[in-house]
Amino acid sequence: MKTFETLDEAKKKRIMDAAIHEFAEHPYEQASTNQIVKEARIGKGMLFHYFDTKQALYEYLVDRALHVMEELSAQYIDGSEPDFIERMKGSAKLKMDVYRLHPDLFHFIGQVVLEKESKIPKALAARLEKMQQDGLTSLFSGIDTSKFRDDVPAEEVMKLISWSIEGYGKELLVKLDGQTFVELEMDSYIEEFYTFLSVLRRIYYK
Repeated sequence: MKTFETLDEAKKKRIMDAAIHEFAEHPYEQASTNQIVKEARIGKGMLFHYFDTKQALYEYLVDRALHVMEELSAQYIDGSEPDFIERMKGSAKLKMDVYRLHPDLFHFIGQVVLEKESKIPKALAARLEKMQQDGLTSLFSGIDTSKFRDDVPAEEVMKLISWSIEGYGKELLVKLDGQTFVELEMDSYIEEFYTFLSVLRRIYYK
């Protein structure tokens, strides 16, 4: 991996993009190093010169993906914001930006979560778990529940809002599937999302 780090940035990116794409599209056991080297336009011997094993490559990618997610989480989820919908807005924006800018990374992280028990070492599994727990803490701690309607328990309101936004996000990702970033009219999607949040606010807030 030290040799890999000395490569020029364009070649490193080409190899990493090819590997992330393959691991995002297939479970670990089915992911093909032959396909990775073909897409990266390098010899298979060179791949294993940079990374001794397929497992070492996978762990390197997990580390880099977690680094990106940790940086983006810090930008978008504001734990000091007392309004629950505003916090959820940050969480949704994080997921949308990861999907728009790094679609393979988005799918790769999902695959890692499914396989984390057996495919990554304890240190990386603990880091992934911490990232997930920190995200939940940022979303649910210190919420001003006095804004919620009185006839539904606050915990249920937060669940219902969370489920609504998650469902909206999944539906939107289906709509965007296959489109490139330049094709997206993001202003209209953002305006639509804010309108959706206003509806949730009318339903669940006083």
